[in-house]
Amino acid sequence: MLALCVFFALCGAASNATGTVLQRKAALRVPPDDAMKLRLLVDMVHQSVWLLGICAVAGAALFQALALVTGPLALAQPVFVLELPFALLIAMPVLHRTMAPSGWIAVGCMVLGLALALGSAAPGGGTVQAPLTRWVPAVAAVGGLVAATVAMSLRRHSGAARAALLGLGAAAANALTAAMMKSAANTFSDHGAGAFLAAWQTYGFVVCGITAVFLLENSLQAGSIAASQPALTLGDAGISLALGLTIYAEHIRTGWWVLPELIGVAFVAGGTFYLSQAVSLTRELAAGDH
Repeated sequence: MLALCVFFALCGAASNATGTVLQRKAALRVPPDDAMKLRLLVDMVHQSVWLLGICAVAGAALFQALALVTGPLALAQPVFVLELPFALLIAMPVLHRTMAPSGWIAVGCMVLGLALALGSAAPGGGTVQAPLTRWVPAVAAVGGLVAATVAMSLRRHSGAARAALLGLGAAAANALTAAMMKSAANTFSDHGAGAFLAAWQTYGFVVCGITAVFLLENSLQAGSIAASQPALTLGDAGISLALGLTIYAEHIRTGWWVLPELIGVAFVAGGTFYLSQAVSLTRELAAGDH
């Protein structure tokens, strides 16, 4: 089951990466004045490339649900850090570009770092459902983080700081979406469609998912992926891990295992920052529009 969890998470990361590339391409065609307005989504809907991106994101949601049903949140969501390498690998052939050898080294660091971190942490255990007493503080904390990042981003003009803040907000909303999706998916698996439609988590993950998409669109439009992707990638993994431990009582290894876990995280973080800085998808996708 854990192998299936990782497999579905990898499929979800690849599908989400495809959606990110296509949405970034669409975001570059939208007037800057539409930022943080519902008009942004209206303009996006009229672009076929954006609709294809949304289809890819929907596929990612399906794979994500399957991953969350077959394994713990603390295992499934961190695998999504591989979305960035997938995005680069998808974008390069589409735009007839190549990646420098150092870029491939960074990809290897991310893959090996993730394997080391998850292999050392060995996330597991936990419950398939959680009481409301765990949900309330978690939703309040993550919701407060999203609100704070949006408020701070509104004080800044378009640029790296705004893109990073909105990327972190999108990451927090993504993590909460995954936590609620895990509960709703298990409800559907165990009790059927009726119970699924009656569960508040079903509607919660829809609202959170829409919020995450809206913040992601604005993050991609506010600045380059070099600014938004590290916050989005690392924030989603870190917050999801925290939610898995607090909401579903999942566990990871501690003690001396913390050392290889931190080394793995350092490799992932280093690879993420390098790839985001070294390969500017903003410039590449802009060139592909002409």
